[in-house]
Amino acid sequence: MDKLRILLGDDHPLFLDGGRRLLEERYEIVGAASDGRAVVQAALSLKPGLILLDISMPLLSGIEAARRIKASLPEVKILFFTMHHERQYVQAAFEAGAAGYLLKSATSEELLRAVQEIQRGHLYFPKELSEHGRFLCDPDRIAKSLRLSLREQEVLHLIAEGRSSKEMAGILNISVKTISFHRENIKQKLGLKTIAELTRHAIAKGAL
Repeated sequence: MDKLRILLGDDHPLFLDGGRRLLEERYEIVGAASDGRAVVQAALSLKPGLILLDISMPLLSGIEAARRIKASLPEVKILFFTMHHERQYVQAAFEAGAAGYLLKSATSEELLRAVQEIQRGHLYFPKELSEHGRFLCDPDRIAKSLRLSLREQEVLHLIAEGRSSKEMAGILNISVKTISFHRENIKQKLGLKTIAELTRHAIAKGAL
């Protein structure tokens, strides 16, 4: 049987190196990327069987990266490997097409077990997050941030990073005026009135 081909996506070198060392003895590590946009590009180019992906990443969150990857590569398996244990992150991950969710506090053995379970076609969900499991089947589980368009989610993520309107316009290759338009739409959709409230929301929610 061919080795499972794995792509690593994390902006922390420690976790990238550790994950590579742990997994490369059993699997083929085809690449690594340290920001969300690079993960999407690498996935579309390399077509791995599984992506080990963090949620909080520069330029594009892991959640949004997963959505884009699954839209083009529906068969790829995605295992989120993250520090976020809150319900909104867990549900957003599975709504984005995750096959598994694992906290970075997990042992090496549990990471290997999660990859094995996903390779067998099963979902992986850690016991310490079992209280969140019932929300995965809740028909009204869409978080407020998930009502945003793809472009609005990108803008919200960059707001959480503390980017100026000019910086956001350069990164997204759109005008500052368009950034302002998206910012106002985001405030309306999330029921926020000021830029300060919007910034606090983006940081608190991790810009899903």
